Amino acid sequence: QVQLVESGGGLVQPGGSLRLSCVASGGIFSLYDMGWYRQAPGKQREVVATMRTRRDITTYTDSVKGRFTISRDNGKNTVYLQMNSLKLEDTAVYYCNAQPRLGSGNYWGKGTLVTVSS
Repeated sequence: QVQLVESGGGLVQPGGSLRLSCVASGGIFSLYDMGWYRQAPGKQREVVATMRTRRDITTYTDSVKGRFTISRDNGKNTVYLQMNSLKLEDTAVYYCNAQPRLGSGNYWGKGTLVTVSS
């Protein structure tokens, strides 16, 4: 099975930056589509950004376009989320997600908390 471990969350002021990391194990990393999701208090979990194995195609939810960047390092089995110009509404628990491009499965990390506050 695939295991995902997130890190990099913390407290940051509005306008600041953080970089989240997710280290994967238990699978061939390059064969998995990766993504970042978040869940704010009282709200449903939503997708933030994804990166597909197919030509590293990326997608972003509208609210983070131009501010967040997803990337991956296959040599380190790691996916990153660079978050710039953070806003109060970005406060949430951020989860790493992995889905095999071929086959079935949907894997989640335990999450890392990002708090944006002045």
